[in-house]
Amino acid sequence: MKHILSIIGYIIGTFAVQATSHFAVFKAHYDAMPFTRPDPIFAFGIAIMIIQGAVLSFIYANSQFNNGKMVGALILSWLIGAVLVSYEALAEVAKYNIPDIAAWVGIETLTGAIQFTLIGLLLYYAHRFATRGQS
Repeated sequence: MKHILSIIGYIIGTFAVQATSHFAVFKAHYDAMPFTRPDPIFAFGIAIMIIQGAVLSFIYANSQFNNGKMVGALILSWLIGAVLVSYEALAEVAKYNIPDIAAWVGIETLTGAIQFTLIGLLLYYAHRFATRGQS
């Protein structure tokens, strides 16, 4: 149950932050990217969120970060986020013709920090809720 709740939390956290970023707050920024699809394939996005959420939950459940304290879930989420966001923020500007590199790096870093903070909180509460009452 904790893994299912964690995956749902990962999807909610990711979609809430990234959809808000891509389709509302920074819409003009993303619309200016020459490589984006006019109609994204949402099924692929959901699939990757399920995979990433499952991996994060598994690592958390089987690591020293699962110590009953919220800070453990946050630190793990920030570490995983650093791996993913560093690729999105830095490697993509090396490969693609990004019109405004500074804006790209700033937006990806900011949204990634918010996303993985939210995900860390949701991961903690998913595991806490699922294990409540178990001794």
